[in-house]
Amino acid sequence: MVSALLLLVPALLVANASGNLIAGRQTNILASRQTNVTAQKCSSSMCLSATVNGSNIDYVLSSLGKHTLGWMGMGFGQKMAGSPMVIMWANAGKVIISQRTASRQVMPTVDPNPSRVASLADSLSSIAGDTSSFGFTIPSDGNTKPYVIFAYGVDPPGSSAADATILLHYDYSSTQLDLSGSSSTTTGGSSTGGTSTSTGANSSTSNPLMSYERMIIAHGILCVLGFMLFLPAGALLPRLFRTFTSTWFSGHWILQFGLAGPTIIAGIALGVQAVSSAGALHLDDDHKRVGVVICVLYILQLVLGAVIHWVKPKNSRRRPIQNYAHAVVGLFIIGLAIHQVYNGYTEEWPKTTGRGSLPNGVNILFYVWMALIAVLYVGGLALLPKQYKQEKESRAKRLPVPGDVREHQGLQRYSAYRD
Repeated sequence: MVSALLLLVPALLVANASGNLIAGRQTNILASRQTNVTAQKCSSSMCLSATVNGSNIDYVLSSLGKHTLGWMGMGFGQKMAGSPMVIMWANAGKVIISQRTASRQVMPTVDPNPSRVASLADSLSSIAGDTSSFGFTIPSDGNTKPYVIFAYGVDPPGSSAADATILLHYDYSSTQLDLSGSSSTTTGGSSTGGTSTSTGANSSTSNPLMSYERMIIAHGILCVLGFMLFLPAGALLPRLFRTFTSTWFSGHWILQFGLAGPTIIAGIALGVQAVSSAGALHLDDDHKRVGVVICVLYILQLVLGAVIHWVKPKNSRRRPIQNYAHAVVGLFIIGLAIHQVYNGYTEEWPKTTGRGSLPNGVNILFYVWMALIAVLYVGGLALLPKQYKQEKESRAKRLPVPGDVREHQGLQRYSAYRD
């Protein structure tokens, strides 16, 4: 099953082949609007086309009409932070163009002195509601294979001011254009809201992984191992084997602390570093905030487990309440972590990288693994009557009569067994 689990993360690098059909339909839509297109990329909401025009390049951002059109924009670079951007929208029957930049993944602000000035191209623009096209011309920087990002927003700025407020994008993509004249029209990956759909990519023009994306993949591998293998295995071991052997505790703490601990800490550290490297904000979405909550709960759970094992209630003749709390908190952490892994590969990865969603096979593998964990744990609960019977018999045999000089030693032996 370990090898099956590891398929979750390498799958991040696999394009969704079923999206090729969608890409073809999107290309046909744009073909009726634009001719002599040197390069074209489409997401699930919009298409970006580029045409070399002497020393200039004409760009057209076209909505596919699938969602309410608020604004469309593009940037020259591989990620939002530090990339010069051109953002366009329609207001009061006019197309508005705004050149912006952002040092991090926050609302970009107007660039007062852009290195290349973009000019609105009325002949390439068409205001037609949710199927509008916005065109602009910008001097070429000589790069025939530029990396670009492009985004689609559903909230209109509602102003003709170049510094109008731009709300978060709905659809975001990152790709590479080929303006050398030797490439055919292809489509790039996209991410839409929290449930992204990839439209495939020509392998010769797909983006290589950036450093922060490699960090995200490593973060995913380690967190999958820690939260979906070691923690569940550590919980299943006592549930399935404590009625058959008294050495279960050694395996329990090795899995929960010795293996899961370093793996989870390293995975979280890589996630934090990836956020910084991407120029994104820390704790600005649920995935990042929930990650902190899980980390804190995991540390508290380790402390609780140590207290239960090393600090024994005096004169206790039944299972202490903290033992039950330890089990409940452990299950809660595993459940929350499972949700976190799912959110990470379905929402956080596409939203952060613009590479689109993963193939449906990843979901199938995820659900099969979750079902296996659930079945094994429920099966282990069937052993509870046997466990309680063994503990009752142990009490009867090992606990001395109150007041006996051997009472303290007997309690110690019973407590060690009961853990």
